[in-house]
Amino acid sequence: MIEGQSLHYQYPDGKSIQFPDFSFQQGSQWLILGPSGSGKTTLLQLLAGLRKPSKGSLSMNGKRIDNYSAAELDKHRGAEIGIVFQKGQFVNSLSVGDNLLLAQYLGGKKQDVKLCKAMITSLGLEDKWGKKLSTLSQGERQRISLARALVKNPKVILADEPSSALDDENTKKVVELIKAQATEVGATLIIVTHDQRLKDNFQHKIELS
Repeated sequence: MIEGQSLHYQYPDGKSIQFPDFSFQQGSQWLILGPSGSGKTTLLQLLAGLRKPSKGSLSMNGKRIDNYSAAELDKHRGAEIGIVFQKGQFVNSLSVGDNLLLAQYLGGKKQDVKLCKAMITSLGLEDKWGKKLSTLSQGERQRISLARALVKNPKVILADEPSSALDDENTKKVVELIKAQATEVGATLIIVTHDQRLKDNFQHKIELS
């Protein structure tokens, strides 16, 4: 379970934002909607431990992660959280397969070639294992970003604007894919976006203004 109470974040320029209280059950799937400047990416970064709240509490499975040290947050994020960035944060000098294995290594997980290959096969990318990221299309890179998040068997998947560069057909495919894979590994899924097309795909929603 992920719980946030009275969460505030103050930016360096003095601007402050308050988030609504929330409670995400393990395995649930959430859509966080909001226009630019509403704080949705900041909230994702708080959930990922990439920022720390100025006030309030943020707990995961009963543990106050807002009180963690930087080292504790790094360890927690590596082991428990899979992040699907809007633009994949890859090591471009490595192959697709090595990027997935690196994600497992950095997350303190056993490097499992069989699992990694099975994951990209399920995403229709089995022929990309030895390819460099520079040879992939944007849609393929997004799917590899999803695979990299999932090969750690995370308890939480955070996705930042996964449909931002996609047309209607591919948006539907990517969202269905993320939801299905999250269900497969039993992860809590939280997507932050301004894309109103995703509203009908989620029962649980939070709208930031």
